[in-house]
Amino acid sequence: MILVKVGVLALQGDVREHAAALEASGAQAVPVRRPAELAGVDGLVIPGGESTTIDKLTRIFELDVPLKERIAEGMPVYGSCAGMIMLADQIADPSTDLAGNPQQTLGGLDITVRRNAFGRQRESFETDLRFSGLEFSAAGPGAGAAPVHAVFIRAPWVERVGSSVQVLAQVEPAEASHTQALHGAARIVAVRSRQLLATSFHPEVTGERRVHELFIRMIRGEA
Repeated sequence: MILVKVGVLALQGDVREHAAALEASGAQAVPVRRPAELAGVDGLVIPGGESTTIDKLTRIFELDVPLKERIAEGMPVYGSCAGMIMLADQIADPSTDLAGNPQQTLGGLDITVRRNAFGRQRESFETDLRFSGLEFSAAGPGAGAAPVHAVFIRAPWVERVGSSVQVLAQVEPAEASHTQALHGAARIVAVRSRQLLATSFHPEVTGERRVHELFIRMIRGEA
C-alpha cells in the first residue's frame, strides 16, 4: 500500500493532535507553514483553532493563494471546526477587522457556516453521531458502522448546503447538552463534497480514528 503524505496546516490550532491521528491511521504527517511544503503533500488537514487567526496567518505566510490553487486543482482537504469554516464558501456571521473588512475563507465547499453556533467554551459538549461513509469500519457484512463519539468545542454548524454537498452527520437538538436547549431542526456537523471533507467537531481529541481513515481513503481514491 502506498504511503500517503498528509500535511497539517501548522499556523495555529491543534496541529499535534491531528498529526498523531494521521500517523496512527497509516499516513505520514508533515507540518505545512510555507508554499514549498504545501507543494509536496498528497492532502491537507486544516485543524481546529481560531478561524480568524488562521485566516490572517495564511495571508501573512503567503499561503492563501497556493492553498486556493491546490483546492481548485483537486487536492483532498479535511477541515475540523475552524478548518470547516476555512473551507466554507460563505460565513453567516463573519468576524470583521478594525477596518470593517470581513474575515476570508479558502472556500471550496458550497456551504454556509455559522461560527461558534453551539455556544462558547462553557457550552462545549460530547455526543454520539451516526456518520455516513464509515462502512469500511463495520464489524462484518451487513453490520453498520458504530457511532462516532464527537466533541464540540465552540463549534460551528452548517446552515446551508449546495447540491454538490453530501451531509454525513447531524446533531439532533436533544443530543446537544447545552445549558439552554436547542430548538428546531437537526444541525449539520459533517459534510463532504468530492475531495473535501469537513466536521464541526474534533475527532482528533477523542482517539476516534475513522474520520482520518476516511480522509486517507479519499486521498487514495478508495472512498
